[in-house]
Amino acid sequence: MGEIDADTFADRRYRTIEEILKASLRVRGRGELTISDMLDRVFLNRVLGIPIFLILMWATFQFAFAVSEPFMVMLERAFGWLGGLFGEAETPLVSFWSDGICGGLGFVMVFIFPIMFLFLALAILEDSGYLPRAAFVMDRLMYRCGLHGRSFIPLLMGFGCNLPAIMATRTIGDERDRLITILVNPLISCSARLPVYVLIAGAFFGAHAGTAIFLMYVLGIVLAIMMALLFRRVIPGLKGRPSPFLMELPPYRRPTGRSILLHMWSRAVVFLRKAGTILLGGAIILWFMSSFPWGADLGSSYAGMLGHLIEPIVRPLGFDWMGAVALFFGFLAKEIVVETFGILYGVGGEDEIMAAVAGHMTPVTGLAFMVFTLIYLPCLATLGTVRAETGSWKWTGFMVLYQLLLAYTVAGIVVITGNLVMGV
Repeated sequence: MGEIDADTFADRRYRTIEEILKASLRVRGRGELTISDMLDRVFLNRVLGIPIFLILMWATFQFAFAVSEPFMVMLERAFGWLGGLFGEAETPLVSFWSDGICGGLGFVMVFIFPIMFLFLALAILEDSGYLPRAAFVMDRLMYRCGLHGRSFIPLLMGFGCNLPAIMATRTIGDERDRLITILVNPLISCSARLPVYVLIAGAFFGAHAGTAIFLMYVLGIVLAIMMALLFRRVIPGLKGRPSPFLMELPPYRRPTGRSILLHMWSRAVVFLRKAGTILLGGAIILWFMSSFPWGADLGSSYAGMLGHLIEPIVRPLGFDWMGAVALFFGFLAKEIVVETFGILYGVGGEDEIMAAVAGHMTPVTGLAFMVFTLIYLPCLATLGTVRAETGSWKWTGFMVLYQLLLAYTVAGIVVITGNLVMGV
């Protein structure tokens, strides 16, 4: 007799248990529906389940954007005060402090609050027992689109960070299912992209910024499903149906304040560690490249030279050389995109940078920039994880190539469609 996979074995075991219980237990009557049963009838409903999931996700991003705004303003003012301690940036040292540290790194630090409140909401959904039910609801759709049911949890983890999400694919037994999940996981918006969305959406979409950000997350999910279906049907080594999925649903629970605060704090610690290493290093490099040769105008600086070299590639999408530089350094960490704008525009406050962005982009190119940032490449650390988990430079290179082509194509469609709608 041939070997059977773990899910099939578990399914048979539960069937056997059910048969034994039916044979040995006598049920005297049907009990009343519990609150858990009634909630499951709503959340697990075939018709209502997915719309409820989307509504809850939309409310999550609206909550994170709205509640974090006052805290962002306070921290922004604090960095503005610190940046002005030594007066105007007339010397390299003063410029480094005011423009590089307070104007660049300081502006990125402001976005710790949307990230914390986003994970507060996600922690409530997870600890309450809803997210496993969302995985159950999405399983039917994911199966039809070529994704294994177990892929939902790694994809959901991608909202936090794609790196541990890719490592979490180890729970998927079938190698083809696991590889497809790895290849599409970077299309899920990680928290590092959130500052870019907040900046661009705040500059152009005002009161609808939360909805615009939510749509970026939805677009990432849709693209991940579409690419998984395409890979499953086109790439020879990935063809075939996903293996069966079996899961146990935990009971509903009341989230505890301690657990929720631990979730928030853990994400804050990750962000602060990155701020003290990668983002600080990025701020120093960007300040140096934008400030030297000292006394030269920005376009003639080292950053300007790099930007003008890359600009022809992204000019059809409406991005200028500053946007090109931001995307180039965003490969190290997506937060550096925002940091780059803060340094290159020479302003440090949230309102000032949003005004500068609005002056260099149109709403259409701003939306295209958000889309391009969503798709074009994961960060360097995530790419290294893909290489380690797949054990293949071929699949790593394939992922880089398809994401760059997909980013350019989708952003181009946004620009063309948007200009037609706007009558440009």
